[in-house]
Amino acid sequence: MTKQIISTAGAPSSQLYSQGIRTGSTIYVSGMVGIDTTTATMAGPTIQDQTRQALRNCLAIVEAGGGSRDDIVLVTVLLADPADFDGMNEEYAKVFAADPPARAVAKLGVDPPNVLVSIMMTAHVES
Repeated sequence: MTKQIISTAGAPSSQLYSQGIRTGSTIYVSGMVGIDTTTATMAGPTIQDQTRQALRNCLAIVEAGGGSRDDIVLVTVLLADPADFDGMNEEYAKVFAADPPARAVAKLGVDPPNVLVSIMMTAHVES
């Protein structure tokens, strides 16, 4: 099995994890929060702001790995506050308006300052 590290300036990064990994035709995207890489700050204070940016960050990694939005098969959303579910769905539905991927939503287990949402993705890219 060949493991390809995916890296892009279009998403937050850390030395503690890879933004994404591609193995064969599968792309795994690490949990992304709503940090805007152009400002290195949270995209905004609302769940809508942060969801929108977290999705952009994830999509940038999928694209850097050779995939597209249509290749995304699974999304996992972690919310700091389950009461933000409706606001998250509002932005999520704009990205996945038709033929949405499978999805799971759970409560974020840690409490990083100002982080309302973390989103992970898995994509399958035809080789």
